[in-house]
Amino acid sequence: MLLVRASRAVRCCCSYSLHKTVTFQARHSLYSAHKVHSNGHFHLPLSGIRCFFSGSPYWKAKKHGGEHSKAGNLTAIDDYWLEEVEEELEDLDLSPHTASLLQGAHRVFIVHPDVKWGAKKDQLSTADLQVAEAAALVHSLPNWSVVNTLIMSTKSPDSKLIFGKGNFQTLTDVIKGHPQITAVFLNVERLSSLTEKEMEEAWGVKVFDRYTVVLNIFRFNAHTKEAKLQIALAELPLLRSSLKNETAHMDQQGGGSRYIMGSGETFLEVQQRLLKEREIKIKYALEKVKKKRNLLRTQRRRREFPIISILGYTNSGKTTLIKALTGDEGLQPRDQLFATLDVTSHAGLLPCHMPVIYVDTIGFLSQLPHNLIESFSATLEDVVHSDLLIHVRDISHPETTKQKASVLSVLKNLGLPQQLLDTMIEVQNKIDLIDMPENTEDSVLSVSALHGHGLEDLKQQVETAVMKSTGRNVVTIKVNLESPQLSWLYKEASVQEVKVLPEDGTARVRVIITNSAYGKYRKLFCK
Repeated sequence: MLLVRASRAVRCCCSYSLHKTVTFQARHSLYSAHKVHSNGHFHLPLSGIRCFFSGSPYWKAKKHGGEHSKAGNLTAIDDYWLEEVEEELEDLDLSPHTASLLQGAHRVFIVHPDVKWGAKKDQLSTADLQVAEAAALVHSLPNWSVVNTLIMSTKSPDSKLIFGKGNFQTLTDVIKGHPQITAVFLNVERLSSLTEKEMEEAWGVKVFDRYTVVLNIFRFNAHTKEAKLQIALAELPLLRSSLKNETAHMDQQGGGSRYIMGSGETFLEVQQRLLKEREIKIKYALEKVKKKRNLLRTQRRRREFPIISILGYTNSGKTTLIKALTGDEGLQPRDQLFATLDVTSHAGLLPCHMPVIYVDTIGFLSQLPHNLIESFSATLEDVVHSDLLIHVRDISHPETTKQKASVLSVLKNLGLPQQLLDTMIEVQNKIDLIDMPENTEDSVLSVSALHGHGLEDLKQQVETAVMKSTGRNVVTIKVNLESPQLSWLYKEASVQEVKVLPEDGTARVRVIITNSAYGKYRKLFCK
């Protein structure tokens, strides 16, 4: 018997043999509610279950020949999907692997694998500084605290358990000897699901890597649907890893590889299909976001507003600088990592009174996995289409050189035009916290965005760079005061000065104007 209440995502209470193509999805887990018993029966709890029947847009696309395995083929998928995705993402704790991070408090023991020599050794940092950054990441999550830190030597950081047998046993004894520890943050980019599972079994506590911690900082700071979509895409690798662990555990009990009655699919195959469907829907929704951003960029281009992207390492002062350049009191910078996850645009004026758009971007981080960056590709596309880049550095930070290298590495991987990289202005921010640095490059400026030091020089350099990159010129034009010439120039160019000549009813107007706008002016008024 199946009792159904009609809605977009149908919820049901059921006792049902799966002899039809029906997908069951737990509200707070893609698979944790499913239990396959040795008799082959598939038991489902009565609470929090969503059912998606063959009438859903996914199956319609499949029936009409849509290649559902390719996220790029979106033509057969109904707009209904976007609404469904947005509804599902209203509950952020969709992942059993990551949901526990945001629930309750954690007393974290930070363990940093220290490579003493070889290609894996970080030449731009020290173990102490890397531990300090790891602690800052932990403190970015609410109700998380650091109970202790440990720097442990390793010769082979790529080995299965990171450390040798002796050091691993020492680490195990330390963790088990301190019952106040509820989680271990292993300060590496990414742990394999097998390594994570073995460590958790040995230590009896949760184990996190940088990917997981950063992802959950993103989740905590995400407020817009776009940011939530990008994070949902980034967490799919964690869901797949958790699925492998869950399936392996079920296989040991003799149930994971069994076929679900009548479906022709094993438990693992069902869950893999669910994740694939979810990935397609998220990518489709992000494709709509991308189209919307392209439309906004086109509108800006038509109005010929120069776009200036502000980028840099997380917590380097990007938002504070934009607030100082625009005078936008609505901006409220926060002293925390990854405070900005969404691209936001802010109007400003250059010294010549030419309007520009400053774009605030997500901060970068060292050892940030590539697929986590890829998940925010829709956001970072705005950087690619900029007229000018400003790289903001926290010059007071002890790892400022490494942070610069991390940012430049990410920019290189984004495939930015070389001309855009060559004209990038470097801003050494927070000079009020240190002695004045010595700059040897013309494109480097020292400022304090908080106190206003050096901002006038920065504005002048930005103006010069924007004029050059956008093909704008300073032109003096003689206009008839009785014609619409002057009003047209005010609308289409940046008027600098107007000198009225009353004897003949004309004026000399000095403007900053693009080549295309000047061509339009000549076509309209110089016949």
